[in-house]
Amino acid sequence: MFEILLTEYMLQEMKILNKFLLLLILIIGSLSAGFAEEKKLNVDNHELNFFSGMFDFSDQKQRAVLVGFQHQNEELYRDTFLGNLSPITGGFVTENSALYAYTGVEWNFDLGPINFTPSFAPGIYGEGDGKDLGHVLEFKSEVQATFNFSDSSSLGMSYNHLSNASLGDKNPGANSYMFNFLKKF
Repeated sequence: MFEILLTEYMLQEMKILNKFLLLLILIIGSLSAGFAEEKKLNVDNHELNFFSGMFDFSDQKQRAVLVGFQHQNEELYRDTFLGNLSPITGGFVTENSALYAYTGVEWNFDLGPINFTPSFAPGIYGEGDGKDLGHVLEFKSEVQATFNFSDSSSLGMSYNHLSNASLGDKNPGANSYMFNFLKKF
């Protein structure tokens, strides 16, 4: 009886955490858009990346469909020897109610009509009914390739790996692939 009550309590706590993470994703997305200069917004300064794919495709038992978004403010960039470096903020949710909200950096390599974009972002993970990744803090390493089909729109594919860098008792990680639609505004 005690185990059933404990399990129900844990499920309720995870549902609350998932709702909190979803709210955090929405707030971060709203705030990142609100920090743009108020005096004038130039065209093509912000980029939204909408994506969908398969979370943890390499684990037969835990794979799940995911959907998400990412925001990049192109006014906040720095040209470095590693390419054009800029901040990103985003998140995703899986069909199993797992949530991940992150903020980090990406490097943009413009190769004509093709763009190559590796990124790194620490974030907060809530497993919901999905995979236990071992810790609430997870690190996302990603690589993305996109094709520009207009001045303001691109299509692409990306691959990422989530890991807690052995901060938790376990570190199973998760490998995901996504199809991306990017729009500048």
